[in-house]
Amino acid sequence: MHYVTVEGLTKSYGAGPLFKDISFHIEEGDKIALVALNGAGKSTLLRILCGQESPDAGTVWIHKDVTVVMLEQQSAFDPLKTISANIFSQSHPVLAAIRDYELLTNDQDEEPDVDKLTAAIERMDELNAWHFDSKVKQILGKLNIHHLEQKMGSLSGGQLKRVALAKVLIDIGFEHRHTLLIMDEPTNHLDINMIEWLENYLDQENVTLLLVTHDRYFLDSVCNEVMELDQQQLFIYKGDYENYLEKKAARDESDRASVEKARNTYRKELEWIRKQPKARTTKSKSRIDAFEDVKERASVRLEKQQLELNVKMSRLGGKIIELKKVYKSFGDLKILKGFDYTFKKGERVGVVGKNGVGKSTFLNMLQGLEEPDSGKINTGETVIFGNYDQRGLIIKEDMRVIEFVKNIAENFPLADGTKVSAAQFLQLFLFSPEKQYTYISKLSGGEKRRLHLLSILFRNPNFLILDEPTNDLDLPTLSILEDFLLSYQGCIIIVTHDRYFMDKLVDHLFVFEGDGEVRDFPGNYTQYREWEKEQSGKEKEETKSEPKQVQTPVEEVKPAAPAKKMSFKEKRELELLEKEIASLEAEKKDIDDKMAAGALPYEQLEPLSRRAGEIIQLLDDKGMRWLELSEMS
Repeated sequence: MHYVTVEGLTKSYGAGPLFKDISFHIEEGDKIALVALNGAGKSTLLRILCGQESPDAGTVWIHKDVTVVMLEQQSAFDPLKTISANIFSQSHPVLAAIRDYELLTNDQDEEPDVDKLTAAIERMDELNAWHFDSKVKQILGKLNIHHLEQKMGSLSGGQLKRVALAKVLIDIGFEHRHTLLIMDEPTNHLDINMIEWLENYLDQENVTLLLVTHDRYFLDSVCNEVMELDQQQLFIYKGDYENYLEKKAARDESDRASVEKARNTYRKELEWIRKQPKARTTKSKSRIDAFEDVKERASVRLEKQQLELNVKMSRLGGKIIELKKVYKSFGDLKILKGFDYTFKKGERVGVVGKNGVGKSTFLNMLQGLEEPDSGKINTGETVIFGNYDQRGLIIKEDMRVIEFVKNIAENFPLADGTKVSAAQFLQLFLFSPEKQYTYISKLSGGEKRRLHLLSILFRNPNFLILDEPTNDLDLPTLSILEDFLLSYQGCIIIVTHDRYFMDKLVDHLFVFEGDGEVRDFPGNYTQYREWEKEQSGKEKEETKSEPKQVQTPVEEVKPAAPAKKMSFKEKRELELLEKEIASLEAEKKDIDDKMAAGALPYEQLEPLSRRAGEIIQLLDDKGMRWLELSEMS
């Protein structure tokens, strides 16, 4: 099914266009990544597709049966409303029934009102809402959203992002069969387990997707097409991110050759034009017209940065940072329990762990911003910290980009004794000469993040602490940042959910496992995940191979500790699971019989095959949950 057609789209802000005369199509099942430099118009294009902005020229056609749903970088919520009121905001009876049931059963500490619960269950039965309720539970559980009566105004930025994501996923899974899901940086504020779950969810669901993301593993896992906005034009590449890089490199090489050829032709034609007398009327009009075309092609600026920095880092002495028997807790939350470590010159450490285990507190303690409960943190006298945190760029008053950087320093020293100017350093990080004289308030969110990062590096620290440095940065900037950090001689600590970025840069990991335990793992994140899976497999094998212990009976047997009692909600869920599993098995048998008969045309066979796959997945999920609950009964 044809979802979207865009023809001749143009949009400008200020003097120049963001994009000009671009066209593309989106078909059902497409999963497209949109990439470009920050400020090139990615978010603007997404808002135009959603109808939130109008183009200057061109048309956007969307099929009448298609619903466009968008996850924005910053979603607007009513701070006085609860999580449940925002997530279940659609005025539909099924969603209202699920909301009422979830609110009654969400608090495990209190028994729900029996009359209200009975009425809620009857309503769920009447609307056949149990299947969709299980999907809602999965989404809320995986995104760690539990207290549905909490006010939106009390949530952190990361929690707000997860609520916005939950709302979008519930909306698309609920009512709209034909949905174009648009996602702007969906992995920001998600931990790695959530990102991996979202990858699998979007891969399994029959979703048509257009997304902007800096997470290259996520992009590769989810998308099968890349659209790039570059130099006001749109380029389309079928395939994964690696294929895009190869094809883009070939296109850039072709562009360079084409422009160089046009410039050679332009020089010859310019000489011919200048030789002709002004009064002469017999000039070839076609040749003059062709000259203007060549002039335009020869004037194309190839925005490729050739500058490489061999950084002259501030001297780092033999003593860097020593942590001796460090303990840190906040109430019952233990962050460090007797942690010992001595940093060496040139170390690159990744810090991983679930949200809330104390990673940011650890970074603050290294910089002396927070004190340990006990133990010592000794910092060398030559250590100069460069701290890039998630608070973003802070300036007292609006100023131009170049002025902001020059206020830090006029030049950046290199190892060979030479210097690069503030303007050259800005160009390395993809701020064109025109952009350097833009006011900071006029920059996009991603451009401000890029300028913040640049301002940290320009101070020439020798111990870098990068807390989620990749959020909102575009892919070209990430590539430059990675190249810069690979040649950096100082110490680096990185906290990031960008697995590609961490894999490329770190030598080992501090894994915050909870309860104050920190594992020093020798390898990158992908190697750690493989090791984790290996360990998990070994534990399962050991559990299976352990012989059952035969206990000698004794005369007096102490009463066993009471097993965990099933709640009313869990009993009800177990009953419903048995019915649902039986129903799904019957449906699968019916589909198998129809497909085995061999008499169905393709247009009926294809949806049956897809439904069979969905049923197998549902049976796996529900079977696992039934086993968990039956063990408690």
